[in-house]
Amino acid sequence: MKEKVEAALNKIRPSLQADGGDVKLVDVTPDGIVKVMLTGACQGCAMSQMTLKEGVERVIKQEVPEIKEVVAL
Repeated sequence: MKEKVEAALNKIRPSLQADGGDVKLVDVTPDGIVKVMLTGACQGCAMSQMTLKEGVERVIKQEVPEIKEVVAL
């Protein structure tokens, strides 16, 4: 499942990198929780929570339906 999540992240990485940010996969738990770390300009950005939920989580759930939630560390 970790490989599928990484593939999904690779689809949204160019958008994040265009704004000077990125996302790093930290872990995928057995119960379907994806843990990521926003880096670069995304780290500490006021819009980072929206980016996480409306961008990263939405794409991951589309690509890997067994994922329940994406959380930032």
